[in-house]
Amino acid sequence: MTTTPSDDPYRWLEDVDGERALAWVRERNAHAESVLAADDDARHLEAEILAVLDSPEKIPDVSWIGGRLYNLWRDEEHPRGLFRRTTPASYRTEHPVWETVLDLDALASAEGESWVWHGASVLRPHHRRALVDLSRGGSDADVTRELDLETGELVAPEDGGFYRPEAKGGLSWVDEDAVFVATDFGPEPDGTPTVTESGYPRVVKRWRRGTPLADAETVYAGETSDLYISAYRTHDPGFEREFVSRALAFYRAELYWLSPGGLVLVDVPESAEAAVRREWLLVELRDPWETGGRTYAAGSLLAARFDDFMAGSRDLTALFEPTPTTSLAGATWTRHHLVVNVLEDVVNRLHVLTPPGADAPAGQAWDRRDVAGQVELATTGVRAVDAVERDDVWLTTTGYLTPTTLALLDVAAPGAAPEPLKAMPSFFDTAGLTASQHFATSADGTRVPYFQVGRRDLPADGTAPTLLYGYGGFEISLTPGYSGTLGRAWLARGGVYVVANIRGGGEYGPAWHQAALRENRHRAYEDFAAVARDLVDRGVTTPDHLGVQGGSNGGLLTGNMLTQHPELFGAVVVQVPLLDMKRYTHLLAGASWAAEYGDPDTDDWEFLRTFSPYHLLRDDVSYPPVLFTTSTRDDRVHPGHARKMAAAMLAAGHDVTSYENIEGGHGGAATNAQAAHMAALAYRFLHDRLAQD
Repeated sequence: MTTTPSDDPYRWLEDVDGERALAWVRERNAHAESVLAADDDARHLEAEILAVLDSPEKIPDVSWIGGRLYNLWRDEEHPRGLFRRTTPASYRTEHPVWETVLDLDALASAEGESWVWHGASVLRPHHRRALVDLSRGGSDADVTRELDLETGELVAPEDGGFYRPEAKGGLSWVDEDAVFVATDFGPEPDGTPTVTESGYPRVVKRWRRGTPLADAETVYAGETSDLYISAYRTHDPGFEREFVSRALAFYRAELYWLSPGGLVLVDVPESAEAAVRREWLLVELRDPWETGGRTYAAGSLLAARFDDFMAGSRDLTALFEPTPTTSLAGATWTRHHLVVNVLEDVVNRLHVLTPPGADAPAGQAWDRRDVAGQVELATTGVRAVDAVERDDVWLTTTGYLTPTTLALLDVAAPGAAPEPLKAMPSFFDTAGLTASQHFATSADGTRVPYFQVGRRDLPADGTAPTLLYGYGGFEISLTPGYSGTLGRAWLARGGVYVVANIRGGGEYGPAWHQAALRENRHRAYEDFAAVARDLVDRGVTTPDHLGVQGGSNGGLLTGNMLTQHPELFGAVVVQVPLLDMKRYTHLLAGASWAAEYGDPDTDDWEFLRTFSPYHLLRDDVSYPPVLFTTSTRDDRVHPGHARKMAAAMLAAGHDVTSYENIEGGHGGAATNAQAAHMAALAYRFLHDRLAQD
């Protein structure tokens, strides 16, 4: 099958809430339920998954706000969630005492809305007010409301509370009586929209309490071709500054300092990420940068004193420089230190850097020491407890077979050991299981790492049902992590799980990502196919027992495995995917991804068509069974992608199952119960197709 916009017979399925389209969705959902969710085994599988998601033994993920610890908690009794708090002393106990600040289920019931929590921002230094983002059904578009943390009451607009109507965007605190607001303000007098072609804010304004939103003062207006405009204020005492961020596209941005004399560009490469903290400017490079008489490599992290840099100095200190096997995973400020997280062959290494004092000469090296005791084949995450006032960090450690732990580390104390705080229970039996790292060779000779989890005594006869997962885009790294859901639903049932670290991701820094951009996208798919073949060559599995799963950009990946390499797989799961690469820039947020994939309305279509699964379907090809899942409320990747692909394949007589959740946004589910149902459908589909001899 080949389609063009003029002859696409399934274009009507792009009508998200159209009666005809939703009737088709309901019919396909009923079919999926009947074949994947109707018997006792399916119900038991879903209950096992939900028990993990709703477990009271999960680690409450907390944020330090004004000396108390806040958490958003979901379980069986509170599917929408409780925004709650406790004291640090109570959190250290086995059963902390929590105080509810905002009950989302009660709020949703009272207001007749399907509220989904999108986060909260608290104003310093008094920590009395929060800006809370709430989404209807999980969509990216949300509303912002002001919450009084002392009373637990939402402050109504008529009482002076800030309220942003539903749109993509947000509010950020300036002070107690002002915020920056980036949103859809409606058309300007000349008809110019205040949103970009991608649907994100084009205009940011300063909005003062007690005044109408329409009277807010414009701070910056970008172009409709930009990606996203926003503004924020830093709240470090003595270093308060205001900035405007102009995202030109993915991987290209400008940062402006809102100085007393007006907007001043922070003159770093557009492809770099710049951030200011106290007296320091940090610059993370995606491309090489020649400045100040030397060239810094792509993937480097650089530091300069902000005031000196804005005055013209280019005395930069390289805090991290990549090697062929290392990349920067992140950098986290505490009050006096910077914790640098490095990936070495997709394994974390932590280093604590201390900047020189105010009297030190420009360019002086920062003190550096390593954090000891890190775990192999595990992921270590770092978050500052309170970057403005404290020098401790939260450390989370997680591995495929190692339940997640949470510890507290004082990075100001050399040699200090992490203090264990919480540990997730083991949700499945890991006896006899092992995790290992392997490398496949891609079509062009590139060495591609992948992780494998399964039985230690796995027979090399190719009979093991194996699930291969990947993403390969947007410089996102896939690292080890514990999943009770995966463990119960797949590993404990004899399955092998594999994660491929293909090009397009960030495992080896910007170059690894850029190697699979646009016309080079095929490299990501060649890498993934190479891992699939390596699993067969090593005797782990065979194509009949090998399944593949991915979502969003990973859904585009699995869609291409389906259409380009059907001979390699016995089952394919495609979740919230991009699939029609001719139409993607015209659907919801698709225009924002042209830097990743290319623009189909230009000559780029010549290479885009080579990885557009919707256009690669052929009537004379036998495809493996496929499950498509998506969400009606996904306002990032249009559900029409999955709908149209499923309809086209069904019309050609292929083995196709599809399910569309009504809520959930791009995550596919708005509650734990919905997430358990969606996961159970996928695992049941994979078991049915791959575990048969």
